[in-house]
Amino acid sequence: MATTATSGTSGMGVDVNAIVTGLMSIERRPITRLDTKEASYQAKLTALGTIKSKMATLQTAANNLGSSSTSSLLAFKATPSDATIFSASAGSTAVAGTYSLNVTSLAQSQKLVAVGQVSSSAAISDGTATTVTIDIGTISGGTLTAGKYSGATFTSGGTTKSLTIDGTNNTLAGIRDAINAAGAGVTATIVNDGSGTPYRLALSSDNTGVSNSIKISTSGGDGTINTLLAHDPAGLPAAQNLNQTVAAQNALFDVNGIQISKNSNTVTDAIQGVSLTLSKVTTSAATLTVSRDTAAVTSAVTSFVTAYNELYTAMRNSSAYKSGSALAGDPTLRSFQTEMRNIASTAVSGGNLSNLFDIGLTFKTDGTMQQDTAKLDSAIATGFSNVAYLFNSATGFGTRFNDWSTSALALDGTFANRTSSLNQSIKEIGTQRTALEARMSSLETMYRRQYTSLNVALTQMNQTSTYLSQQLSRL
Repeated sequence: MATTATSGTSGMGVDVNAIVTGLMSIERRPITRLDTKEASYQAKLTALGTIKSKMATLQTAANNLGSSSTSSLLAFKATPSDATIFSASAGSTAVAGTYSLNVTSLAQSQKLVAVGQVSSSAAISDGTATTVTIDIGTISGGTLTAGKYSGATFTSGGTTKSLTIDGTNNTLAGIRDAINAAGAGVTATIVNDGSGTPYRLALSSDNTGVSNSIKISTSGGDGTINTLLAHDPAGLPAAQNLNQTVAAQNALFDVNGIQISKNSNTVTDAIQGVSLTLSKVTTSAATLTVSRDTAAVTSAVTSFVTAYNELYTAMRNSSAYKSGSALAGDPTLRSFQTEMRNIASTAVSGGNLSNLFDIGLTFKTDGTMQQDTAKLDSAIATGFSNVAYLFNSATGFGTRFNDWSTSALALDGTFANRTSSLNQSIKEIGTQRTALEARMSSLETMYRRQYTSLNVALTQMNQTSTYLSQQLSRL
């Protein structure tokens, strides 16, 4: 019986490629099943990752209502009577109360200006190296006349910076850049005052306060840089080559009549737990009111309810049978839901409030929580400490939900164990797949060898048949 030649063959024979491809598709079915199984594990990992993320959100929300130092239950707000005079913020260590503030002066940095130059790019000296030393300290006593001190003393802060002016930077612009690069606590700029010698080097201490005044000394060079920059506020006026336009000054203010001096307009240690930023001198006393930040508490409770509902809903929908979810029927999620309900329904011990419904949090038939904001605000207004205890006590809802989620999210917690188990299964599938792929390679080689041999035999048989037919036709 003759066999039709097909693609991939010559003469009469079988299609080796088609036969081997067909056989291998059958042989590879175990690998296909492994691929399907691996995809299901990967889907579980993805779904668990989503649940884990939502639980982390609940953990954060619960912690914000727990006993941590960052808890919103410890939050205070600081309200100034005039925000143009000062702004304020309060931390968890603040004490509720009303404070009177008078601002006499604001802290400012010292500013000095040098004599004008015709050009900012022309050489000032002959380029001989001059060492310029900048010292930051305190000017005390003396009198100030036309920007220069008489009879003052200068006390160094103990840290000096030196820089060199030579032929590479002996221009006004070069001196400016060298001072700025020295990190000496001084910033230099060039100001054009519009005069015949308009370019003036202006120096400003980087920090405010009387302890941040500037002294400059020089050594070496041809004396030109000394004439331009040397400035000793404790020396004679002739030794002060820079002119002071603004004196270094502390912020002076009083809180409830107590006089306070600070070297900055930002003050963090005058009132317990309160940070002040002074902006303007007062003409009459301003008032600072420090009180519990009840709005922050309401917001934190709302965030907790939202996080609870999103986690509960995600687990309920994912674990439902016939949901199509990778975690359909998952016992871990069902256990989590039960635990959430138990925590939320177990009363807090030892406080005047013991249940969530006492502050307007109730449950709907689908297991999610709903919030009566008016009842919550009323509970906060009439008994803030009771609401705080309901969440941040040892058996409080914030504490228990935080402990529960922290345990589940721990390195040895439920999510880590489930993830490790799934990853191990995926790893084992990879090992099985590698072994099967090696076997598939060997099988394909064997099938190709067998069917190629068959092709050769069929070709030989065809040639023999043709020869016999020719011989018979001659009889």
